Amino acid sequence: MSISSALYTATSGLMAQGKALSSISGNIANSSTVGFKGTGTNFTSYLNKTTSVDTQTGGVLASNYRNIGRQGDIQSSSTTSNLAISGDGFFVVSNSSANGGVMYTRNGSFTPDANGYLTNSDGVYLYGWALDENGKVIAGNKGSVDSLTAVKVTGITGTPKATTEMAIDGNLPSDADAGDSFTYDVEMFDSLGNSHAVTLTWTKTGENSWSLSANDPTKPTDSTVTTGTIGGFPVDITFNADGSLATMDPDPPTITVTGWTTGAGDSTVTLDLGTAGRADGLTQYASGASKPALDLENRQNGYKPGTFSGTRIDENGIVRAVFDNGESRAIYQIPIATFPNPNGLDSETGNLFKATAEAGAYQLRTAGDGKAGSITASALESSTVELTDEFSRMIVAQQAYTAASKVVTTSQEMIDTLLATKR
Repeated sequence: MSISSALYTATSGLMAQGKALSSISGNIANSSTVGFKGTGTNFTSYLNKTTSVDTQTGGVLASNYRNIGRQGDIQSSSTTSNLAISGDGFFVVSNSSANGGVMYTRNGSFTPDANGYLTNSDGVYLYGWALDENGKVIAGNKGSVDSLTAVKVTGITGTPKATTEMAIDGNLPSDADAGDSFTYDVEMFDSLGNSHAVTLTWTKTGENSWSLSANDPTKPTDSTVTTGTIGGFPVDITFNADGSLATMDPDPPTITVTGWTTGAGDSTVTLDLGTAGRADGLTQYASGASKPALDLENRQNGYKPGTFSGTRIDENGIVRAVFDNGESRAIYQIPIATFPNPNGLDSETGNLFKATAEAGAYQLRTAGDGKAGSITASALESSTVELTDEFSRMIVAQQAYTAASKVVTTSQEMIDTLLATKR
């Protein structure tokens, strides 16, 4: 190998180690970037010409690569809309909230913007499948990114729910006298979400037997204003000698309300008083008080229209709108996009990736389905950069660069010596 060839070879070493240092520098700069995938450097030797007696113009080529498929650590976050993927796959995002070209990212630092769309720290919009009122995907072709829309989590109105089920648990005093009556107030909602008060009257009719009746519903704020006509009463109840529920007539009891003055539709409410032969609902034990009294609790499944109070995202990527009345409604499902060769994706500014032929065709999957990873809410995936590894790489690159520069210096000195012989 000639002096000039040695010079060229050393120069290629300087360029290669400079490229490695560029990779190291980028990794260190992004060591705190959410979802960042660190880069590495591959070195490849090359020879321009090789014969049986000599090798001419050798050197090294360097190329940086990104290990996109590497998993970063999952760190908890206080922001409920922050998301992390544990396993394979990417969030589908776009620069536009409407019909934008899609890209892919692991940066799940999503929070609502001024218009209520979930955007991450790179300013891109999270895309998902919109769901209907039954929690089913509205789009017909779930396999295409065209089925996705920007996830918006504000401006959602709550819907009321009429009471259709009511359960009453507790104790009727066995030490009450026949003919004693006790009242107990319950709340129920009509189909428009209006609240109504109903007073139930429990009357002991004999040994281990009671009768339940009810007044017509009234306004909660004014018991003199009737709001409907109640039916389904009386209900006759008997108890066993051990205080457990024996029979109900009718079984099960059903409350009906017609003629709501609010304009709501008629109501039918199934009343759950417990299971015959068991003490899992109503019981009849001694109250132990000088003046016997009821000891009851009730639950019902109706509610008034709620005010939107936030979102909740589960491990399946279901985005639920939460309302202050306890209602929770599924509004979106976040898909996970997977690729046969994720390391073939093109890197873009902002920790984003674009699909390529080398990466293969994308597949939209639900979280945890097949090769798709699971979603963790209130969490973020940290950068895959390990600073200790980068400092080690830096030392090696620095030593190699220094050594190559010495070859350059020595080659230059030899050329200078050769030139000096002519003088």
